[in-house]
Amino acid sequence: MSDQLIGVFQNPALLLGIPLALAGAVFMSLGAQYQHRGVEKVEKLTGTEGASGLTGAQIKGLLTRPSWIIGTLMLGFAVICQLSAMAIAPLIVVQPLGAVALVVTTLLNARVSGHTPTKRSLIAIGSCLGGIFLFVGLAAFYAVERKISDEDLFTILAILLVVIIVLGTFWLILRHRMRALFYVIGAGILYGFVATLAKAVISRIQNGNFEWLTVACLIALFAAAAVGAYFVQSAYSSGPPDLVIAGLTVVDPIVAVLIGALVLGEASEAPLPVLILFGIAGVIAVFGVFGLARYHPQVLSESQEIAIQRGSDASTGSAAQDQSRAPQEQAESPDAQ
Repeated sequence: MSDQLIGVFQNPALLLGIPLALAGAVFMSLGAQYQHRGVEKVEKLTGTEGASGLTGAQIKGLLTRPSWIIGTLMLGFAVICQLSAMAIAPLIVVQPLGAVALVVTTLLNARVSGHTPTKRSLIAIGSCLGGIFLFVGLAAFYAVERKISDEDLFTILAILLVVIIVLGTFWLILRHRMRALFYVIGAGILYGFVATLAKAVISRIQNGNFEWLTVACLIALFAAAAVGAYFVQSAYSSGPPDLVIAGLTVVDPIVAVLIGALVLGEASEAPLPVLILFGIAGVIAVFGVFGLARYHPQVLSESQEIAIQRGSDASTGSAAQDQSRAPQEQAESPDAQ
């Protein structure tokens, strides 16, 4: 058994990737908050909702909103932290830590808006953190990195091409009926591929293998990131940032971890009991993320698109929601950031 514990013992620098990934999660949470604020302001100024996709005028308006620019810069810092983490640690170790962004978002909203987390939201936070750190803790001991072959990259690019075709078809045909859930799931899938391709490019550059296939991966990476970013901005227009973060922190790590484990072979040294524990930890974390998306006070008071009952204080009904939104609407003005 001891010869299988090769992760952190083989590469002690792997542990540095964990705090870098956590820092990236914090920047991601803050960036999402500021970007969402910018999208809301642009919608108010233009008098048009972007639920079916942001217009060209709205995209131009975002470029002049200080809050959206600050959020974009913070997301840039998140990307830098994430890329730095992936350069020294396997994908299945660092990518799940992005779900911590949802916990930060929930606590930040409670601080800013004055909403007190419910008992259910606190349980969800505990489940989310417990599942994530159980998964990452196991991965730190059993994850391995191997040279990414050309066949691996061809497989990843082929799957990504199919995904883009499917998402593009759905968007062209049904975009006027799409809501936040479609955009969030689509962005999460694409960002999962972005993280995987970034890991592949970094690994090949570190091995001195920069050629046409690596360039093709870079092009695919930027294309997927651009489409994913558009989906995220459209999701902000039809759902609160917490819902967006909740979806991304579920779908993105799942896609990246599945590719890392099945295509890149990062979990090839883990015995069957550990693989089962990986699955259990993943289920616990996903349960916590969905619990936060459903029960935390920010979604309870702001989400109007999903007609389901949320929160432990549902007896207050729509009247409580109207009272919680009224002060926010009075405080906000189009001149704010």
